[in-house]
Amino acid sequence: MTSVDSSVPPDAPVPVHTGMRRWAWLLLPALLLVLAAWRPLALPDEGRYAEVGRWMLASGDWLTPRLDGVPFFHKPPLLYWLEAVAMQLLGVTPWAARLVVALHACLMWGVMCVCVRHFAGAATARRAAWMLGSSLAFLVGGQYVNHDMVVATWMSVAIWCFARAMLHPRGVHAQWARAGFVACALGVLSKGLIGLLLPGFVLTLWVLWTWQWRKVWALPWVSGVLLLVAVALPWFVLAAREHPDMLAYMFGKHQFGRYTATTFNNARPWWFYGAAVVVLLFPWVFFALADGWQRVRAAVQQRWPSQPMAASPAASDASVPSPWVTLCWIWVLAILGFFSIPNSKLIGYALPVIPPLAVLAAVWWQQHLAPRAWGGRLFAGLVGLALVLALTANIVAGRYTLRHSSADVAAVLGCEIVAGDVVAVLDEYPYDLPFYAQLQQPIEVLQDWDTERRTAGDNWRRELFEGADFDAQAARALQPLSRLDTLQQQAGAWVLAPNGSASLNLQHHKGFELVLGGQAWSLYRSTAGASAAASERPQATEHKGLGRCQHQRQEQR
Repeated sequence: MTSVDSSVPPDAPVPVHTGMRRWAWLLLPALLLVLAAWRPLALPDEGRYAEVGRWMLASGDWLTPRLDGVPFFHKPPLLYWLEAVAMQLLGVTPWAARLVVALHACLMWGVMCVCVRHFAGAATARRAAWMLGSSLAFLVGGQYVNHDMVVATWMSVAIWCFARAMLHPRGVHAQWARAGFVACALGVLSKGLIGLLLPGFVLTLWVLWTWQWRKVWALPWVSGVLLLVAVALPWFVLAAREHPDMLAYMFGKHQFGRYTATTFNNARPWWFYGAAVVVLLFPWVFFALADGWQRVRAAVQQRWPSQPMAASPAASDASVPSPWVTLCWIWVLAILGFFSIPNSKLIGYALPVIPPLAVLAAVWWQQHLAPRAWGGRLFAGLVGLALVLALTANIVAGRYTLRHSSADVAAVLGCEIVAGDVVAVLDEYPYDLPFYAQLQQPIEVLQDWDTERRTAGDNWRRELFEGADFDAQAARALQPLSRLDTLQQQAGAWVLAPNGSASLNLQHHKGFELVLGGQAWSLYRSTAGASAAASERPQATEHKGLGRCQHQRQEQR
């Protein structure tokens, strides 16, 4: 049996002239996977998070996430674990890192389709699939390497699972509820407490609004909580035993602290997420807003019948929405309200509300535009517009990234470096260089670290020295600027600096020669002992193909 919204009959006729074949929407996940192979790693996020997964694979340390060899406890490790597995199977490429996020986006999309088909019928489910699948949220956000899509997926899955459990026609469905507990556990492993607290917040408000307390008591709490603990807790226990201050750092500073403080980056006004959902779900978000306006009008008409509003069957149906429609609106408003409170805001935090907005847009379309003769042509045109926007955004983002990337110098470094060489960096941190060059040792980061500890804001320097506090041996990667004087006298020393760097003065540091001036970074090599050692240096490192390295040398010349 299914619980179907009476305002959207599942057997309602769907015009055959929609301009799209019945199953064409299944091509959208394939398009996502193709787009994931086109761009270089965006900076800083994709370079950072892809490299943490690569380092986990290269080092064999699956317990402690590390950036440049130092512990990186900003987020739990689920993304890194899955990246390492993908790279083990498919090679160390940006596409392998993005595959993890893309598969999560496909899971979010697929679970939405299955649940909407159950609640509202196949026609509405297909409509919602097109709307979500053609959006920037899916085709761009669904391949961007960070934790946002991963946690948004598990939050979405958890809410849908508990909705299926509690709206089951023969009482609470225990298996759907247990799946919801597991999804919450994976949300915690994705990005911390919000993976549990936000689904719980949404569902609690929904239960209060729809008065389903009896069903709450019927949930399989014992087995569900045991599953949640068994999946989510072991890593936190093991990591905290290895690094005793880790839990306070992750939850105190990077969960509660970021929510309440005003000192972190990305300060945005309160209305930021309203604009964010317009961008992420353009143009479909306007049909979701139309659904909301219709329901507000219907509620006003019911509360104050004397108001001069034209009654209609659609308004009558909207005045008493189905429980799952109510859930969708509570889902949107609760999460956007929660994330609008902090001073720091990021567009990726709006991803959890995109599935319910797509569903609400599909409901309104099915009621108002699907029956019209021109509705199919309009829908096909809007899908085409959304796809063009996603393709354009992908291309523009790739070109922008190349202007700031270190991929060009990484290609040369990865071919020339041999075991025992030292790589150091000045002034900035090239997040993507270790990934592209597939370095096997941490980069030495040269800074005035005593000053940085007193003055650094929410930036890469703080990421490194706070992580180094967890591991004294890994902290050796953080070196003072005076280290540059010794490197110029050391054979096999490489130094990277952003173009125009003031810290590397070739008049003073005469022991370095320029190897390659890239688009954003320059690569230098120590000349000490270079002539004596040149004949003994291998032509390529073991993990790079000889042909590719020879090609890079020809380009360098």
